[in-house]
Amino acid sequence: MNLFQILQKVLKEWNEISHLDFCLLTPDLEVYISTTDRRLPSIQKMQNFLSDDFTVSLANSSLHLFKIYSGETLTYLLIVWGGGTSAHTIGELAVCQISSLIEAHREKTDKNIFMQNLLLGNYSQMDAFNRAKKLHISTTSRRAVFLIETKQAQGEEVITMVKNIFSARTKDFITSVNDQNVILVRELQATDTQKTLHDTARMLVDMLNTEAMTKAWVSYSNPVASLDQLTKAYKEASTALEVGKIFYSEKNTFGYNQLGIGRLIYQLPIPICEIFIKEIFKEESLDSLDEETLVTIKTFFENNLNLSETSRQLYVHRNTLVYRFEKLEKKFGLDIRTFEDALTFKLAMLVCDFIKSQKNS
Repeated sequence: MNLFQILQKVLKEWNEISHLDFCLLTPDLEVYISTTDRRLPSIQKMQNFLSDDFTVSLANSSLHLFKIYSGETLTYLLIVWGGGTSAHTIGELAVCQISSLIEAHREKTDKNIFMQNLLLGNYSQMDAFNRAKKLHISTTSRRAVFLIETKQAQGEEVITMVKNIFSARTKDFITSVNDQNVILVRELQATDTQKTLHDTARMLVDMLNTEAMTKAWVSYSNPVASLDQLTKAYKEASTALEVGKIFYSEKNTFGYNQLGIGRLIYQLPIPICEIFIKEIFKEESLDSLDEETLVTIKTFFENNLNLSETSRQLYVHRNTLVYRFEKLEKKFGLDIRTFEDALTFKLAMLVCDFIKSQKNS
């Protein structure tokens, strides 16, 4: 819930408990939240009250006025309708609760802004450590960064869902730096491994598929040992998401440590990639292959060039596979039943995927 929803809920509860009416106004005397449609005190009376620096509350026979501060800044004016000391006491209790909620929200917002700037590399190491100390954020905890992207769900909706999952983990941070991605900075235990990170990513994807009814991709960084390394971790998670979606489109979780050769190809200039493809395929193109052939090649690679296992999975005779690979060899001059030619063909497929992704971006 945002601050407005929190304060709205609090005033509604005070109204139900005390049977008194409440109204929260901004310093400009605009109604922010109200439990009633009662007539407000005169503007002049409220302005006089706000301009009196030595008075924090004011009362008459029918209502009480209270100033609410955040630090030294006037934040709200609270009106409580009702006479007598009980209404005044209830008003003071409501002010205390609202002030505490504002302060908690401000601290949470400050931490969120700090984490956003830290991930984007906007602090020096010393500045980051000093700010973290003021916000009571550990600088030596082991952490990892998860990047969540969805096809349809809005960022705020995803943030709410992720917060619900990790609500008991107060040392985790959930934020965003753009409209497309949600970031989870998770504090790790000493026993957490790469498998733990993969399982967390898998759980996030499954939850978003089920609850938000949207396709999701989750990437994650390697663990880092200190706060100043989170900028690097965020870059790793961003790279993992981009590389993973290009080269491993059949998957929806991507660990930076699992990117393999795709991470290397991702750093190559497009002209170099195009020269490589021309040298390998000459005048031919992967686009000329039908879907059946592409599935056959992919399954063959997934089964480590094992003809028997590939024929079993595809429900085709071994000789049919041999015939398809011979046609492929005739077309491209590569016999993917041999390791060297299979490696070359696989590299070429990955490079083609990369070229297409860059031209479409």
